[in-house]
Amino acid sequence: MEQKVIIDDVEIDALTFSNEVSTVEGKNLHKITFTFKVTSEEYHDITSLLYKNDFSVSVPKENLVFNGTIQNYTTSVTNLYEENKVGDFQLTLIEKS
Repeated sequence: MEQKVIIDDVEIDALTFSNEVSTVEGKNLHKITFTFKVTSEEYHDITSLLYKNDFSVSVPKENLVFNGTIQNYTTSVTNLYEENKVGDFQLTLIEKS
């Protein structure tokens, strides 16, 4: 099921999506994990966004809004500056305590 995830006003079409609650130091925190495609044209903007590592996160279909940071981040490629390339990204964001 495709899901929209909004990170600091940037809409991302998630191909896979999971939402769970994680207990950290006695606090229940939202944690989402999702995968998405990034094209060579989007690469710079997406990676620049992710380097901030302090986000406003919204998932409209889940009625979920929180401030979060990256818990885990993987990609199938390390350089998407070549034209017409597409990479698979996986991102786990956790609510800031």
